[in-house]
Amino acid sequence: MNLKRFFQKEFLEAGCDEAGRGCLAGPVFAAAVILDDKKIIKGLDDSKKLSKKKRNDLRKEIEDKAKSFGVAFLTNQEIDKYNILKSSFMAMHKAIEKLNVEPELLLIDGNRFIPFKKINHECVVKGDGKFQSIAAASILAKTYRDEFMLKIHNEFPEYNWEQNKGYPTNAHCEVIMKSGATKYHRMSFTLIKKQLELAF
Repeated sequence: MNLKRFFQKEFLEAGCDEAGRGCLAGPVFAAAVILDDKKIIKGLDDSKKLSKKKRNDLRKEIEDKAKSFGVAFLTNQEIDKYNILKSSFMAMHKAIEKLNVEPELLLIDGNRFIPFKKINHECVVKGDGKFQSIAAASILAKTYRDEFMLKIHNEFPEYNWEQNKGYPTNAHCEVIMKSGATKYHRMSFTLIKKQLELAF
């Protein structure tokens, strides 16, 4: 399915998305992207549908061709303080603030958002598979977060964040049970799966 380039043409729009909401460890990242209507980026799609190489190639192209982009994150401590949903929106706000052009409309991936300043917004469920600007934001958020998780993997290699990126895989949960949580884990989350608790 070809993604639509724009939601509308009257107002300057920015696509916004986050990465890492469902993880047990690490920050939540968000990105905001304003595409340039004169510079086409081929192959934009939901970051989860793309290979790692394709995501990284597209990241370079997005950064080169977008009218403006911003990437931001909230730490696991901030997630514990504010809750993950609010933290996702706060990370989006921070990403939008980094844009060097102020958008007139925000396209938000998902069904909820906390309004930012007085900018109108439109929530789009599964928007990263519908609009190019949201797809571009999903690619930036995902690649920047993966890069961060790779760095902290070197501090705690046994948790294998290089592979699981902090998501609740069985192997990740088993290491938490055996070795406990790290300074990067979200203590407000249920860190151990119920089925694993029954297995031990």
